Amino acid sequence: MELTYTIERDLKEAAAMAEALVPYVYENELYGKAGSNMPSLTVGALLLRLRRLRALQESMTTQQRGELEQIEASHQAVRKEWRQHYEKKLAWEAESRLKAMDPYFQECREMPQLCANAYLPEALRRTIVNEIMLEMDALSMPLNHLERLAQTTDSHLHNINQPCDFIWDTVLQPVYPQETYWWLYQRPPQPDSDTPAN
Repeated sequence: MELTYTIERDLKEAAAMAEALVPYVYENELYGKAGSNMPSLTVGALLLRLRRLRALQESMTTQQRGELEQIEASHQAVRKEWRQHYEKKLAWEAESRLKAMDPYFQECREMPQLCANAYLPEALRRTIVNEIMLEMDALSMPLNHLERLAQTTDSHLHNINQPCDFIWDTVLQPVYPQETYWWLYQRPPQPDSDTPAN
């Protein structure tokens, strides 16, 4: 829902995810459930929403700020109490999301006409990985392996993309500076339908 962003929806989803972190954080599943009609629960999905909500606090009502404080407190409590499990989930999710982008790059090589239309989920995936890596760094977790994987992924992204306007709702643009989140200011070109693919 990055194309039509609302603080209210992010708060609702983040609250459901924070509430479901236990038992999710110590279960042996990467994608958990945060309730009906909710996105899949992962630590990265929660971190994504927390960054946005923190950055947009000035646009919130007093009640919404209070809700965010409660979500933050729940997240921090789980992070502290279940630190080992939390860290394991972070590393697992980051690697899984980066590797999940490989079939997309293969598709871009084989069917460039589909590449542009399928880009948005991959941009979200890469953004979540960035949030996870920032969290891992804050927890002093080793990043060498993930940094190498991310560099390979970013090389593929550079190869298929060209510059464009910010691809998500402009409300989110201040949250994601172009220098850091450059893949949100790029996308694969739409091939000319009259030109056969090479």
